[in-house]
Amino acid sequence: MDLSLLSKIVFSVALSSCAQLLLKAGMSRPSVQHGIADGMGWAGAQAIAGSPMVWLGLGLYFAGAVVWLLVLARVPVSQAYPFVGLGFVLVMLLGWALQGDVISPARLLGTLLISVGVVLVARS
Repeated sequence: MDLSLLSKIVFSVALSSCAQLLLKAGMSRPSVQHGIADGMGWAGAQAIAGSPMVWLGLGLYFAGAVVWLLVLARVPVSQAYPFVGLGFVLVMLLGWALQGDVISPARLLGTLLISVGVVLVARS
């Protein structure tokens, strides 16, 4: 796998990981929380649709999907898809750094195991 293709894979995963954080931030806003407090009715849908962070997160997901399509055009899915596991690592680290998420020993070990699996697949 050449460096250009590997860069596209990592970029796609990074976009999707950042999208997760933006979606979480958008859904955690008081206006959205209030809108969905009584279930996912009209008020909840309006609150979500009115959240710029949710829209930005969805936009990043879309951009990540476009890049991922370019990857899939050149790499077998069985070789490319394990790299999606890097998203677990990135989201864990960004969640810890930006949102104060707690990283338990079990979560850290699980994430390290995912990382080892990604490396093994990348080298095959």
